[in-house]
Amino acid sequence: MANEAAASIVVGVDGSEGSVEALRWAARMAPVLGARIRAVGAWEYPPEYAGYVPIGSDNFDEITRKRAEAAVQEAFGDDLPEGLTTSVVFGHPSRVLVEESEDAAMLVVGRRGHGGFRGLLLGSVSAACVSHAHCPVLVIHEDGEARSGEGGKARKRR
Repeated sequence: MANEAAASIVVGVDGSEGSVEALRWAARMAPVLGARIRAVGAWEYPPEYAGYVPIGSDNFDEITRKRAEAAVQEAFGDDLPEGLTTSVVFGHPSRVLVEESEDAAMLVVGRRGHGGFRGLLLGSVSAACVSHAHCPVLVIHEDGEARSGEGGKARKRR
């Protein structure tokens, strides 16, 4: 686990309802772990932009920042957890979150997977985080519930 002075819970934030719930779960876990929350949004150039849009002439970073800030606002309103920070990083979300997990006490992500067996599969980002993160990972499913690796449910609290 991260050292006490730098303990943090990293939350992947993309503006989805899953990421809002992930922020709420992180706020419940933070006191238990003695950690602060780091909300992290990630962005990269969409593949269809390659060769068509000059690098630096878009506003993907600003769109990502606004989505992250809106998710934080929806999760907490004006009652922000102490020490919460929000950042936006260029890169694929799974790579960014795995890197951010290196010094974290926990990583919390929402699941937005749209696989053929809806409800059974993790999305690509949450699956990559579970497989490669450097700390424990909590995945919040689209119904706002956390589930253990064995398919069990944790009680939903609001």
